[in-house]
Amino acid sequence: MFQQILDPIFGSLVLSAICAALPLLLLFVLLGVFRMKAYKAALASLLLSVVLSVVGWQMPVNQVLSATAAGAFYGLFPILWILVNALWIYKLTVATPWFEALGRTIRSISNDLRILAILIAFCFGALLESLAGFGAPVAISAAMLMAAGMKPLKAAMVSLLANTAPVAFGAMAAPIIALNGVTGLPIQELASMAGRQTPFVAVLVPLILVFIVDGRRGLKQTWPVAIVAGLVFGMAQFVTSNFFAVELTDVVAAVATVIAVLVMLRFWKPAEQIGSVDDIDAIVAAGADSQTRRDQGAPAVAARSTTTVTRPDPTIYKRPPAGHVWKAMAPYLIIMVIFSIAQIPAVKVWLGMVGSVTFPWPGLDLVDAVGDPVPATMFKLDHLKATGTLLFFSGLITMALYKVSIRDGIKIYWETLVQLRLTIVTVTAVLALSFVMNLSGQTASLGAFLASTGAFFAVISPLIGWIGVALTGSDTSSNALFGQLQVTAANSTGLSPVLMAATNSSAGVLGKMLSLQNLAVAAAAVGMEGAESTLFRKLVGWSLGLLALITILVVLQSTPVLGWMVP
Repeated sequence: MFQQILDPIFGSLVLSAICAALPLLLLFVLLGVFRMKAYKAALASLLLSVVLSVVGWQMPVNQVLSATAAGAFYGLFPILWILVNALWIYKLTVATPWFEALGRTIRSISNDLRILAILIAFCFGALLESLAGFGAPVAISAAMLMAAGMKPLKAAMVSLLANTAPVAFGAMAAPIIALNGVTGLPIQELASMAGRQTPFVAVLVPLILVFIVDGRRGLKQTWPVAIVAGLVFGMAQFVTSNFFAVELTDVVAAVATVIAVLVMLRFWKPAEQIGSVDDIDAIVAAGADSQTRRDQGAPAVAARSTTTVTRPDPTIYKRPPAGHVWKAMAPYLIIMVIFSIAQIPAVKVWLGMVGSVTFPWPGLDLVDAVGDPVPATMFKLDHLKATGTLLFFSGLITMALYKVSIRDGIKIYWETLVQLRLTIVTVTAVLALSFVMNLSGQTASLGAFLASTGAFFAVISPLIGWIGVALTGSDTSSNALFGQLQVTAANSTGLSPVLMAATNSSAGVLGKMLSLQNLAVAAAAVGMEGAESTLFRKLVGWSLGLLALITILVVLQSTPVLGWMVP
């Protein structure tokens, strides 16, 4: 049996914490300074952590290798099993005319770019985040906004900033599931806590979006619909994550918000329309010279910027027949039905009996520094009731509904795997790094050191999550890296481990708009390759401002003032 040691480096907790932080520092430097590919940086950090485990923390080699395998397998199943099947369903819809029908439906609702920013970037982007994630919501939202006539730079900014509120529950709650896997905390408590934090961000995001699109005039004229969108989205997140199914949080929130906005627009309209088709007609009539295009926020030469100066196809503003709209929404409705059935008490119990197995991971025999068992040594395999499996069944039903042949379905699945090949390496490496750090005791050493800050750790905790997502580009990866660290520090300082773990996810989402991956996706989507630094400067203030607000919320939740919100 191996027992973790808190201060293995010359008996000093400070030196041990510094050494424990080296794999994370290496990851940050390789990503942020040298801009190395994420999968290469993750593999390099994993190798360093393995060496430190053997040499510094004196963990037996066979147990280090076993911990590496356990983390890599957890990255594959359930995390990547969710991501692959979610993206597969999305690609199935894109391969048919129904995805465009859904886009036309949204664009036909209003020509006002401020309203479209809420509907496309905030609502539809959240729907895409719930399935695809990994940049897809940003790329698609930005392209749709440009097609509607929004300036490229604004389209990119709006899409990036909107991709915050839904991220904590994105990809069918993969971040929360990863947090549960590395901390051992009950998934429902983590989901409930995150659902009592992210709504405060959701309420503000639509207001910021309309401000970016149209400044103070946008706020003055469209604040009612922005407030409604934010409140409905936030309340739906809270209710779904706390009382329904965490996997469906973003799906329910996005659909509920779209319905609320549509109902409101039947009885209320902004004082004037901003960004109608006439604006683009004027550009076309003016000849769309390079200077005009620069005025629109596009580079002088950019192949993809032509959508801002070419007369849009009139059909994109024509609402499809009701039958087409329902069929375009079918994959999302199928997912909601499948997951709702899985939550029926009798079905849930049956799935738990036949679709789940828990066993000790082979080759791991260890306890923590005080002799207690480490939860991560027990592996829970949900093969039938796993989120990814339910998504796979939903994809099969979608194939049947859309009459996609088995051959084409397999081809699209293979294309999905190819598209995610580097992501697969990155996620498995990051989860392996997380497991090695957690099981060897490196995370415990770092957490014990941070715990010396006492109650001030409640201020540090959101920043840790924010840095993790800003550098890795993934809330899932950040939770895998820092989830156990947050719990270790919380236990030592007397803070709620559920609160600190959930904070890592909820505050982390605010760093996603600044991650290199998302910035590159947004810049490419609007034909402004190389403009990542411009987008960074435009968004960093909003990111830090929202981080400050959620930090205040977390600090209050760590005290009796709002402590009643912690499950």
